[in-house]
Amino acid sequence: MPLDTGPAAHEHPNQFALLSQRRFAPFFWVQFLGAGNDNLFKFAFTVMVTYQLHVSWLPPESAGLVIGALFILPFLLFSATSGQLADKLDKAVLIRFVKTLEIGIMLLAGWGFIAHNVPALLLCVALMGLHSTLFGPVKFAYLPQHLSERELTGGNGMVEMGTFVAILLGNVAGGLMIAIPETGARDTAWACVALAVLGRVLAQAVPVSAPTDPTLKINWNPFSETWRNLLLARQNVVVFRSLLGISWMWFFGAVFLSQFPSFARNVLHGNEQVASLLLVVFSIGIGTGALLCEMLSRRHVEIGLVPLGAIGMSVFSIDLYFASRALPPALGLSLSQFIDQAAHWRVMADLALLSLFAGIYSVPMYALIQLRSQPTHRARIIAANNILNALFMIVSSIGVGLLLGLHFTIPQVFLIVGLLNAVVAFYIFMLVPEYLLRFVAFVLTRCIYRFSLRGDEHIPTTGAAVLVCNHVSFVDAVLLMAASPRPIRFIMDQRIFAIPVLGWMFRLAKAIPIAPQKDDPKTYEAAFAQARQVLAEGELLCIFPEGGITRDGQLGEFRGGIMKILQTHPVPVVPVALQNLWGSYFSRVEQGNAMVRPFRRGLFSRVGLVAGPAVAPADVTPQRLREQVAGLLAL
Repeated sequence: MPLDTGPAAHEHPNQFALLSQRRFAPFFWVQFLGAGNDNLFKFAFTVMVTYQLHVSWLPPESAGLVIGALFILPFLLFSATSGQLADKLDKAVLIRFVKTLEIGIMLLAGWGFIAHNVPALLLCVALMGLHSTLFGPVKFAYLPQHLSERELTGGNGMVEMGTFVAILLGNVAGGLMIAIPETGARDTAWACVALAVLGRVLAQAVPVSAPTDPTLKINWNPFSETWRNLLLARQNVVVFRSLLGISWMWFFGAVFLSQFPSFARNVLHGNEQVASLLLVVFSIGIGTGALLCEMLSRRHVEIGLVPLGAIGMSVFSIDLYFASRALPPALGLSLSQFIDQAAHWRVMADLALLSLFAGIYSVPMYALIQLRSQPTHRARIIAANNILNALFMIVSSIGVGLLLGLHFTIPQVFLIVGLLNAVVAFYIFMLVPEYLLRFVAFVLTRCIYRFSLRGDEHIPTTGAAVLVCNHVSFVDAVLLMAASPRPIRFIMDQRIFAIPVLGWMFRLAKAIPIAPQKDDPKTYEAAFAQARQVLAEGELLCIFPEGGITRDGQLGEFRGGIMKILQTHPVPVVPVALQNLWGSYFSRVEQGNAMVRPFRRGLFSRVGLVAGPAVAPADVTPQRLREQVAGLLAL
């Protein structure tokens, strides 16, 4: 089913309802089992060489890093090829091939566990990396092909939650099974093979997913195709920088995941079960954050959550350093002994919260990339994402290795990463102001106002359109940003750009300044020229036809500027009404002045936005649009 904003998006009360549908459920369980098997195998192997085998050429301190690097190397080498395959072939066919491959890999891994053959297990790590490389572009290109825009955040949240619950269960099972005396290796081998077989059985039920570019000619040279994919991704600046943002999240997460066994043993003084507990806490945090995204975003792609996630990631990773640097000495604590000490609860809370915010950070970015990528090469964009992820995780492994080689402690590494995260996040949000602007809109509509939204399905997710809205306050544009699933360019009175903070924010939003024709004809004509360019590029434009913020709370007459725009670019016009803003701090209620009494109506006052059905350009008149907005205000 293609992306749409029609009634189908309202059929399901929440993201969990997708699990009852064939378009989502088989795919979900296939990726769930694949992630679980990956991590059962990798963590069991890591625990084996950390606690049991003591291989001279693979010291415990480096085992997690080496295994992680081997796993992600195929992402770097073969993602470009897998992206082409996912665009050219039926994704269901590709999923079944990948799951068949997994069975063969796990049979070899099972023998490696039983024979304690470390080289064979390292080979299987690389082969499972290849398995995941082939599956990655399919996984994220599948969702926008079967889910609507209003389901996309929830669907991604479910996949992210499922992935990390699978990581949790896989790591717990791997850690516990490999530690069983005498039979641990054999039990682990059987579990890996059984999960691979079950995944292949379920893959048979994944529905047909038509290829998006069936005529694509495959370039089998991974190096030239990797470069081509990166250039392809760069064509859309917002998408490419979002790819960089996701890759940074994987850099951040890889630091923690690779160090949990050593952190548990050398810093927390715990045994294998304590290492498993850290992964439990981390995975539950990621899954919880991912599931929260649909509720917080109100079933839209809400990238305003990304800065919120970045802030939490830094705050709690920095606090983890302070929580773990002065723990009392101990030796080989069991799980119950570890939990009994109050100092360890702060460590677990920090891990849970930093991972929760990482989930909130990542899901909207994935949804944005899926929504804004060209469908014909969406899988190749996802492949470019996997390439960048691999590069960032390799750099992460090298960087952590260097820091540990320079005798930094693991808590100090966590501190450095937390501080770096704050710097990188600030840099990304300055490069892509849309994230910051949506964050401001998110805060305004959740923390200052009780914001209700109706009729938002009428705001188009693709194509050019004009929104016309009543003008009640200085933050009308911010509220409209919060309601729209994609950016809006506003035509605004040039005097608002002189207001501190608000002016800076609207310049970041690329708002178009306008002045009365008789006062400044050059600015007036430039505004209409820019407005036409916005529509020519297929974007959303918003105008306030009253010409200024109301001074008495009443809806003014609509001016004819909209007709001038439609003469050259006849596009749909969507009427929008802002309700209950009159009397707020940002309205001109104080004798024509605004922003005079901060708590005039108190926090959490109820405001609303209602959008109506689009009016065809041939039917538009200023009077009709005014009647439409007046009718919405009365709802």
